[in-house]
Amino acid sequence: MKMIESLFVKMGLVSTGLEKRKTVTFGDASSVEAGRFWSCLSVLTLALAWYLGSALELVNPIFWPSPMAVWDQFISISSEGYRNFSLWEHIWASLYRILVGFGLGCLVGIPLGFAMGLSKLMRGWFDPIVEFFRPIPPLAFIPLVIIWSGIGERSKIMLLFFAALWIMVIAARAGVGSVKLNKIHAAYSLGASKRQILQHVILPNSLPEIFTGMRVAMGVCWGTVVAAELVAAESGVGYMIMVASKFLSTDIVVLGVIIVGAIGYGIDILMRKLEAKLIPWKGKA
Repeated sequence: MKMIESLFVKMGLVSTGLEKRKTVTFGDASSVEAGRFWSCLSVLTLALAWYLGSALELVNPIFWPSPMAVWDQFISISSEGYRNFSLWEHIWASLYRILVGFGLGCLVGIPLGFAMGLSKLMRGWFDPIVEFFRPIPPLAFIPLVIIWSGIGERSKIMLLFFAALWIMVIAARAGVGSVKLNKIHAAYSLGASKRQILQHVILPNSLPEIFTGMRVAMGVCWGTVVAAELVAAESGVGYMIMVASKFLSTDIVVLGVIIVGAIGYGIDILMRKLEAKLIPWKGKA
């Protein structure tokens, strides 16, 4: 019995006595739990609604397939592949493009954001460029990307790079701006150099904003991957979706959408865990 109760507590389905005594006040974000029970209930409700809608034929299968049709396609593509590539090769192709494009966006965007937050010259020079390109959807760069890089792999990575770059610049710049001035003054009074202040004061206090930007940028990259794989791709989940849509194979389209959403959600959970591990001071003055 105790083992079952302990399992429920770890899953977040049951609160401990200490947690029950804790008073959650409005506006205290640190006191709001993950709510795993409601998350599980939400997923089950959506799955049940999908199943009942298909069973009662409330929606034409051409517009939205049944869960069994999507599952059958998953089994078929997992064993036989799709368009000369296995399902896992399609998934890895999309994942590789996104990770490389996202990584390059972070590699360039974070230092640039720091420079804009710390230097009046850099802020004045790059601020108009960043604010000009930031509202432009990544899809608008497709014609230019084709002209610059052709229709190979580099063009898709470049498109995802643009999708992540501006978000990371703004996140890093906002992180630097969120550092409390009294902490910097305290470090100076203790004899810290500029390098030590950057390493031990500015960077740790900027990490929460940077991680938030990384999560947003990763979501935007996943949303852009379908468009990126429109550029003469031969593999990838986005390629699967677009080819299937031409033949009205909505079961494959929905399968691709579920795969993109599931992987994106999995990456976001991983980044949350990494954030909690690396930034335990987040939300604590």
